[in-house]
Amino acid sequence: MSPQERQRTLDEIRENIARFGYHLYVVSGDQQPRYAYTIGLSSKLGYELAFAGGILFMYQEVGEIVAGIVERLSTNPAMELISYTVDPFGKFSLRTCDPTWTAQLMLGAIDFYRRQDVRGMQIVPDDEHTTIDVPDMAIPWSPQSCPTWQYLSMPWTLPVPPTSQAITDLDALRGLSVTEACRWEEDYWELFAGAGPEVSKEETRILGLGILLAADPSLRCRTRPQGWRWYLARIWLRVAHLGNT
Repeated sequence: MSPQERQRTLDEIRENIARFGYHLYVVSGDQQPRYAYTIGLSSKLGYELAFAGGILFMYQEVGEIVAGIVERLSTNPAMELISYTVDPFGKFSLRTCDPTWTAQLMLGAIDFYRRQDVRGMQIVPDDEHTTIDVPDMAIPWSPQSCPTWQYLSMPWTLPVPPTSQAITDLDALRGLSVTEACRWEEDYWELFAGAGPEVSKEETRILGLGILLAADPSLRCRTRPQGWRWYLARIWLRVAHLGNT
């Protein structure tokens, strides 16, 4: 980032803090779950908020959830000790972030405040809305403690392009076993916990293939060249697409 670009970014952050009380950063990558964090709350609350994962929620919904929590905390900071409802998205609680997480996820806040000891609090959805990409940020980060977040700093070693994405359903994202899978393009897959054709558009999400493989290591063997297309439940799909092999 050039000095001019950095200055424009800082100006935008300061303007949002002045208008809304905080600036919200949303970050996503090829094999890294989406996450969002605030800049500007430390002076009032003593910490910034981080919403890591939560692919169940759309981009705009994440902003609404953060705004709802900020509103409650601004009027009653003691609410960080309890769970509360943000309609219509469910109940949320806050969890103290280990510094190994804030050091990697909240780089914009660290740069803005010009210090490394920025304190973070994780927004944690209730069980009904928790997905495989929601980490426990109270536990120090490591590839072993949180495999779905390993590519924050680990190299990509799978025999498929690092840009590989997969469309999947909410059941798989909630942790149910994948029972139907297909590779349509070199870097585009389908992984479903049920019958893919029966899943509505509203029940699907697209994310990095590595996130799903980290959550279910048994799927990794399917990324080998000889296993690029497979079906675990719907045999008729295998027949229907045989001509594409």
